[in-house]
Amino acid sequence: MSRGGVHGFQADRLSQILAVRRLTQAQLASLVGVSPGTVSKWKAGTQAPEFEALNRLASVVNVTPDWFMQPYRPSLSTPLFRSNAAAHVAARTMLEGRLEWAEEVACGFTEFVDFPDVSLPKREFQNPEEITQEDIEDSADECRKLWRLGRGPVQDLALAVESAGILLVREETGIPQIEGLSGWSSRLGRPCILLSSDKDNGFRGRFDLAHELGHCILHKHIERATNRDRYNMMEKQAHAFAGAFLLPADGIGQDAPLHPTLDDLLILKRKWGVSAAAILMRLKALGLVDDDEATNLFKRRSARWGSKAEPGDEERAPERPRLLGRTVDLLVREGVMPLEHVSRHFGLSDNDLEMITALPVGYFKTKEKVVTLTRLRQEKVPSKERKLNPDGDYQAKVLNLSRGEKAGK
Repeated sequence: MSRGGVHGFQADRLSQILAVRRLTQAQLASLVGVSPGTVSKWKAGTQAPEFEALNRLASVVNVTPDWFMQPYRPSLSTPLFRSNAAAHVAARTMLEGRLEWAEEVACGFTEFVDFPDVSLPKREFQNPEEITQEDIEDSADECRKLWRLGRGPVQDLALAVESAGILLVREETGIPQIEGLSGWSSRLGRPCILLSSDKDNGFRGRFDLAHELGHCILHKHIERATNRDRYNMMEKQAHAFAGAFLLPADGIGQDAPLHPTLDDLLILKRKWGVSAAAILMRLKALGLVDDDEATNLFKRRSARWGSKAEPGDEERAPERPRLLGRTVDLLVREGVMPLEHVSRHFGLSDNDLEMITALPVGYFKTKEKVVTLTRLRQEKVPSKERKLNPDGDYQAKVLNLSRGEKAGK
C-alpha cells in the first residue's frame, strides 16, 4: 500500500511506462526533477507522487495523469518473439508494453462494438516436440479452409487475419532485429500480433505475419521457451507454418518449374507475394528441389543480389491493419465518441493512439462537428447483435464478410 501522495496511483503503470519509453529510473528522475530514490519508491508502491510531481511525470512520458490511476490488468500470454537474443531484453519488454496498450485500447472499444469472432484451427499441443510436419501442414490447410482462401495466393493477409478476429498492430518500433511478437489475450479471448514496420518490405511483412499466425495456432498452450534449442524448434515450426499457409503444396507445386532458376523464383514471388528465398525454402521442404539444387540457388542468389534485398522488393507495399483505425473512424463519424475525447478516453497521446490504430499522423488534430456524447450513447451505441467488420461497417448479428473474395482468391 502506498503512503502519501495522490490516492489511487498504480505503481505497475510506472513500470510499464518505463519499459515502453525505454527509460531508466535515473533518467526518469532527472526528467521529472526528483531523486532516483523517489522514483524507486513510486515504482515499488511504497510512496505515490504528489499532485504536481504526477503532472510533471505524466508530461514527461506523454500520457495523462489519469492514466496512472487506471488499474493495470495484464492478460496477455507471455509473447513469443522472432528474436531471443539476450541483448534484446529491454527491446522485448518495450514491445510487450506496446502490445499491452493495443490490447487495452481494443478492450475499451468493446464497450461500443463487437469485433469479428475468432476463427482459427484449434490445437492443444503442450510441447513443441510433439508437433510434426504433418501437423503443421494440416493446421495451415485447415486455416485456409476456415477463411475460404482457396489454394491460390492470399491477396491481403492482413485483412484475412483481422476478419478472423485477430488483433493486429503494425508499428515502426526502432528495433529492426525483432520482426514481430504475438500472444493470446484472455480479456479479449483472441490473439494479438504486433509487427515491426521498420524494414518496409511487403513481401517479408506477409511472411512475418504468417509466422506469428503459426505461433498463435501451434503454440497457444506452450509457454515461451527459455531453452535455446526449444526456442529454435518453435521458430522453425512457425516458419514452416508460414510457408505451408502462404504456399500450399498443390498451388505452388503446379506453378513451380521442374528446375527453377532465380528468374523463375522472381516470377513466383510476384504472383504469390512471398520472397524468392521463402519460396525456395518451401520448394525444398516439399521435395520439389533437392538439397544440392537449393544450395546452389542460394549461393547464386547471394552472389547476384546479396544476402538480404531482392529485386522487386519495392513492388509490394506492406499491408496495413484496418480494424482498430476504422473502429475509431466509425465511433467518431457516428458521434459515439467525439474526436477530441478518443485519446483522453485511454489516457494516451494522440501519437501513440495513431500508431496503435494505424491512423494517419495528425488524425486526432482534425476538427469535426460532433454531437453530444450522452445523447448518442443512448441512440447510436449498437447492441450485442451488431458487429463491426474490418471495413468499418456494421453487419447484422454475424460478420458478413466474404473472405474468399476480399482476402484471397
